[in-house]
Amino acid sequence: MMLLRSLASLCVLAAAVFAVPAQEKRIHHQADLSDHAHDDSHGYQYDHEAFLGKEEAKTFDQLTPEESKEKLAKIVDRIDTDKDGYITHAELHYWIKHRQRRYIEENVNKHWKDYDKNEDGKIAWEEYKNTTYGYYLDEEFDDIEDKATYKSMLTRDERRFKKADKDRDGIATQEEFKAFLHPEEFDYMKDLVVQETVEDIDKNGDGKINLDEYIGDMFTPEDGESEPDWVQTERKHFSEFRDVNKDGFLDANEVAQWVLPGEVDHADNEAKHLIHETDTNKDGHLTLSEVLDKMDFIKISTITDYGGMRVDEHDEL
Repeated sequence: MMLLRSLASLCVLAAAVFAVPAQEKRIHHQADLSDHAHDDSHGYQYDHEAFLGKEEAKTFDQLTPEESKEKLAKIVDRIDTDKDGYITHAELHYWIKHRQRRYIEENVNKHWKDYDKNEDGKIAWEEYKNTTYGYYLDEEFDDIEDKATYKSMLTRDERRFKKADKDRDGIATQEEFKAFLHPEEFDYMKDLVVQETVEDIDKNGDGKINLDEYIGDMFTPEDGESEPDWVQTERKHFSEFRDVNKDGFLDANEVAQWVLPGEVDHADNEAKHLIHETDTNKDGHLTLSEVLDKMDFIKISTITDYGGMRVDEHDEL
């Protein structure tokens, strides 16, 4: 689960070129709920973004207490689909999943407008490549300090684009472009999801992930810093659960079991966690009063709108 915090590394080119979208550099396995560690001992920012959505969480932090309460009340009302005054686990789980789906659609639409330059409803590989890397292609990346990294990014983008291009015509439809940006959502892209994950974490290039690489992808200690408890827990997860054949490494099959959607429902886990932390009377449901009582906790969660928590009166569930 901690892998999700680092899945969105953003590579920015110069002003003449568009920023390479985060999704193209690292797979979003089941659309990450937050970039923060899910470690309540060091604050609740993960839950804040899980309940509110990452972008809305930033907005929420700028509201007055009264404005925050008013917005939370609207959100609670939206989540409570049967209008009985209680938020059940099922309602909360559905809401977070809905926020995830909405985030993906909005993200694809946003980037589609960036790359469909001739507005013909399609994006050719050359169109994407020139928009993303443009000027640097003419200069063969000579103006970039880390030339090898950007060449590698271009190669990786082309491989993913061709894989997403299901009919192999060199042109992405909107659905194929969605597979390019969010390959974790498509069965025919799953092998690539695993391949890219291994490539990102496998620092010694042996084609598999050892414990140090696994932990290093999540946590790099500062000088003299001791490992937090969640890192110790991840060490146990590696040896007890991730490394199925107990050979000390994660191979492609074990990585697939770890990262592919369907293996772990993070929205379900987050719904359970939010109810556990917020359900004061422990009846298994949340009321508006309980949510407002735990506002400092909720203000740091995914309920409010994954990827841009706007409570749109016309937003259909």
